[in-house]
Amino acid sequence: MTAPDLSQLSMHDLFRVEAENQTQVLTEGLLALERNPTAADQLETCMRAAHSLKGAARIVDIDAGVALAHAMEDFLVAAQEGRIALQQEHIDVLLNGVDLMMAITRAPGLEPGADGAKRRGEIDSFIAHLSDLLTGTPTEPEGLQAPHIGAVAPPPAPAPLPGPTTLPLGEPPGETAIEPRAQDRALRVSVDNLNRLLGLAGESLVDSRWLKPFGQSLLRLKRLHHETAKAIDQMRAALPSPALDERTQAAVAQVQQRISQCQQFLSERLVELETSDRQSTSLAQRLYDHALACRMRPFADGTGAFPRLVRDVGRALGKQVRLELVGGTTQVDREILEKLEAPLGHLLRNAVDHGIEPPDERRGAGKSAEGVVHLEAHHSAGALQIVVADDGRGIDLARLRAAVVRRNLASPETADRLSESELFEFLFLPGFTMKAQVSEISGRGVGLDVVQDMVRQVRGKVRVSAQPGGGTRFQLQLPLTLSVVRTLLVDIGGEPYAFPLAHIVRAVKLPGERVGILEGRQHFDFDGEHVGLVTSHQILECGEAKPDGSELSVVVVGEQHNRYGIVVDRFLGGRELVVQKLDPRLGKIKDVSAAASMEDGAPVLILDVEDMIRSAERLAHADRLNKVQRTGAAAEVRRRRVLVVDDSLTVREIERKLLDHHGYDVEIAIDGMDGWNAARTGQFDLVITDIDMPRMDGIELVTHIKNDPTLKSLPVVVLSYKDREEDRRRGLEAGADYYLTKSSFHDDTLVRAVADLIGEAQA
Repeated sequence: MTAPDLSQLSMHDLFRVEAENQTQVLTEGLLALERNPTAADQLETCMRAAHSLKGAARIVDIDAGVALAHAMEDFLVAAQEGRIALQQEHIDVLLNGVDLMMAITRAPGLEPGADGAKRRGEIDSFIAHLSDLLTGTPTEPEGLQAPHIGAVAPPPAPAPLPGPTTLPLGEPPGETAIEPRAQDRALRVSVDNLNRLLGLAGESLVDSRWLKPFGQSLLRLKRLHHETAKAIDQMRAALPSPALDERTQAAVAQVQQRISQCQQFLSERLVELETSDRQSTSLAQRLYDHALACRMRPFADGTGAFPRLVRDVGRALGKQVRLELVGGTTQVDREILEKLEAPLGHLLRNAVDHGIEPPDERRGAGKSAEGVVHLEAHHSAGALQIVVADDGRGIDLARLRAAVVRRNLASPETADRLSESELFEFLFLPGFTMKAQVSEISGRGVGLDVVQDMVRQVRGKVRVSAQPGGGTRFQLQLPLTLSVVRTLLVDIGGEPYAFPLAHIVRAVKLPGERVGILEGRQHFDFDGEHVGLVTSHQILECGEAKPDGSELSVVVVGEQHNRYGIVVDRFLGGRELVVQKLDPRLGKIKDVSAAASMEDGAPVLILDVEDMIRSAERLAHADRLNKVQRTGAAAEVRRRRVLVVDDSLTVREIERKLLDHHGYDVEIAIDGMDGWNAARTGQFDLVITDIDMPRMDGIELVTHIKNDPTLKSLPVVVLSYKDREEDRRRGLEAGADYYLTKSSFHDDTLVRAVADLIGEAQA
């Protein structure tokens, strides 16, 4: 077991920790004994837990706790010795004793407190009742009764120490003391210190990533060196030898030697930089992973009270039901685990109340009289999956439709057309319930509303599925941690902003002609519905929109029937960002939830999508939505972009000047590999390539482009000195749209071919 460092805890704090751990052991053991009253191992476990509680209470002079634990211990010993056969009423009483023990630990000064006389009376009555049960003359204890839903204690607050522990308080060595292993020792760390450590680890991870773009800039420098060396070679070859005296030849040779030395030196430094980049990034990643692991807790740490809750709710409703917990060791972020307590409690109560049938009904359906509620946690696809399922009656869709109509949420005709998934969405509405009467357990329509709110707060999703007669299943998909968020990075007014991916329906490139106007407002058709358009600039109040090209970059957000398309200047790609909370002194900043740092250390704001939707709604209701300027025929004219790939500086420049003169936007690449990287990362309308080039020849480049799903429609022109038929056939078979010789420079053949493939220079 993990043995925490107890040096800074008072004796009362030690007892509180001991009581929380041992009452949890008692609860689990008693629930197991309810299903198998003669289980010797569970009887022994419960007896030892009560014995440990008695010793702990004695060492801190809590007489009420000593008497209570001693009575429970005697009763369990009697069950071990066969003097009494445990029954369900006995389990009820012992669980009441657990509640009393927890009440003692929570009282001020660990004494009964202001109502101490009443509490002491309850304890005395409880002890007398246990004694009567032992002698066979049971009486109902004053102030106590069999557990009902109103008496179900809320889940205890998380223990102040990480992990379970057994404290050697007031017991002889060897009975309850467990010697900790040195390697298992742990220290108490405040949450603030842990968060600061995680923040620093995240910053170090971000800082380590600046080396990669720096290395890429050096690669560009290396290419420039290579081009310079080739230009000098070509210049020397172009000059007739008699025109160069000995001194000039020596100077040129020296320049070539220096360039070669620079290339060699730069290549060596690049290798060292790449090695350092890998090492520093790996080290920073491991540091961050270990710091993040310190924030993680086993899922079981937050579920200790749930088996008792399910059992007591079932007892109050006259149902036989047990909780089946799977994945208790699954690691969950501490903050998420704390937020899960209330939603899971609501889901479990609903499962017992709405889902599990009474024993007679279950037998009639061919089921076991005992219902099972399944609670599972596991990691999947980079997310935390929480499943709450039952084997009950499922959800009656007809009753659900009737409830929707009865509450005037939809007309009968509309309700009949709703799909199963659409109907389930009504379950999460505030105040919505299928119960005709309000009880202590349900009927007010607040449970699933709480679940939905919590899931949205942590950028997660919840799904419902049901099978008539086969049960209901709720699946919560949550982020593994709140300290890292996956985002779509966008440009708004020249600044980067991040949309959390969990809040994005889709990111689309929208042609201007698809934008329509309905009742004076701009919209576009999305999956068969009209989605309103609003610019991010107007929401964030940061100038006018400047879309990239004739298409609009649109982020679709919101729920069905309440969606907006938020226009941004351009998409910058996906990023995982380390969340850094804003200074609380700033208060709530409109439309912003947090901040983060880019790889180069530049700050980026993480947008609050829910807040942005509310801002868009306010603008729409006030009829103040601006029009997206760049739509349809009003779109700004864009130049066609052409990528020229050739290893000859002279040829590249001739092609660039020729096409630029005719109005095309031209970018160059120095060989096939450089051209392939440029084609994948840029947006070009046409590629013109040579055949004979280092690293990757033109035929390979054409083949790669035509085999790429996103580039296969990109037109390619092969421009080569080779004019043999077999060379032409190789180029066309690889997928080239034109095969031209470089004599095309001297007439309009190349320009006509470009215009034929992609049109005139202006789009």
